[in-house]
Amino acid sequence: MERNVLEEIEERLRATRLEFEAEIERQLKAQREHFRYRLQRGKVRFERDVREFQSRYRINLWPYITRAHVAYVLTAPMIYALIVPLVFLDLSVTIYQHICFRAYGIPRVRRSDHVIIDRHHLAYLNGIEKLNCIYCGYANGVIAYAREIAGRTEAFWCPVKHARRAVDPHEHFNRFFDYGDAQSYRAWLDAQRKGQQSSKEGPRS
Repeated sequence: MERNVLEEIEERLRATRLEFEAEIERQLKAQREHFRYRLQRGKVRFERDVREFQSRYRINLWPYITRAHVAYVLTAPMIYALIVPLVFLDLSVTIYQHICFRAYGIPRVRRSDHVIIDRHHLAYLNGIEKLNCIYCGYANGVIAYAREIAGRTEAFWCPVKHARRAVDPHEHFNRFFDYGDAQSYRAWLDAQRKGQQSSKEGPRS
């Protein structure tokens, strides 16, 4: 009974998510029309008069730096130092999935779905703000990209829920087997190893 209730809730959540994503697309379309820009081959294109209007709100570099809080200036090197492990993570998970996911039959994660860098096209941002936005888009995108790769890996090798509730688990987690359900897990694993169940489908709770 409990399993059926959870499946019903999950189905409603899935339908709500699709509705939510459709609404986001609708609002993005309205936003593009309102602020008069378009996407052309993945790049943002503003109308010329819009860019001129935006540029009026740009703060020049010197006043931007001199008015900055001293703590922001002092901690900036620590923030940007993280580019090294981020690039290493980006490269590592990319190589990993191209090798291992091919071997396991797991669909590969599209990096471009997660690493989105487009805010530097905004004319009201100065050079430092554009650099910050590029960095944040890259950093958060790489982490989301790596998380999805890790989630698909977990779904393939160890699709078992934890004994206690996880905060904001990846989207594959709810389809994992219950903690302690040895029979279901072993039956799925045996079927997968024998090729009776496609690894691309993943487990079903």
